[in-house]
Amino acid sequence: MAWELTYRRFTRAINSKYIYDRIPLLHAIIFLIEMGLVARLVSRYNGYYAERPVLTMMVTNAVLGGIADTVAQSITAVRERSLRKRAPSPRDDAIAIELDAKDPFTDRELIPDSKLLPPPFDFERLTRFMAYGFGMAPIQFKWFQFLSKTFPITKASAFGPSMKRVVFDQLIFAPLGLVWFYTAMTVAEGGGRRAVYNKLRDMYVPTLKANYAVWPAVQVINFRLMPVQFQLPFVSTVGIAWTAYLSLTNAAEDATQNIMAADAPNIRLE
Repeated sequence: MAWELTYRRFTRAINSKYIYDRIPLLHAIIFLIEMGLVARLVSRYNGYYAERPVLTMMVTNAVLGGIADTVAQSITAVRERSLRKRAPSPRDDAIAIELDAKDPFTDRELIPDSKLLPPPFDFERLTRFMAYGFGMAPIQFKWFQFLSKTFPITKASAFGPSMKRVVFDQLIFAPLGLVWFYTAMTVAEGGGRRAVYNKLRDMYVPTLKANYAVWPAVQVINFRLMPVQFQLPFVSTVGIAWTAYLSLTNAAEDATQNIMAADAPNIRLE
């Protein structure tokens, strides 16, 4: 009990510290640690891959997934800090306006307003994203190997097999991958079958549209130019922005549902 109280006090104290009164100190520290891990992986990547290719991919994917979620959490914290720092018109803050973004595919706020924000750093959310990246890496690794063997690229024939890989990837792996992402995240957050259904109903089609706006072009470069051992790291690196987007949309949907649930008793009373 005493340890838990000490932990809460420490967490509250460190979450209240900001760099230049803008950037959360804890978020920045975690980001720098993650970048240090990336630097070490990059410096010894070929050696690690030669010894244990799948494990290397798993660790790389986990670290990059963690960076993406840290970026998403930092964006949320900076934006909400900016909105609340100045009264009575916080939206005069340039940073708040720049980060006041809507998802073009759902027309929803990516960072919904809440009196509970700016939020503390969510280590459980970070762990979920890192675990998801870690667990998905073997599946992605095998998938890329399958595409490489099924549609081999040669000097005489490069464009055709590359396009076939992209088509197969976007018509088979991308739709199934999004189902698995929202299912895994919802279950990891403690949701059941109904919560999974609601998340897929609300978010699947808009996210799939966003996927098709981004990933076909990325995968053309990936399959056309990248050796197989660099394909997953390339996708994961480019995917930092994509995973940050998924993190924001997933969290925004959860926040929206929580707000609706909180307002439901008041609606019934009226």
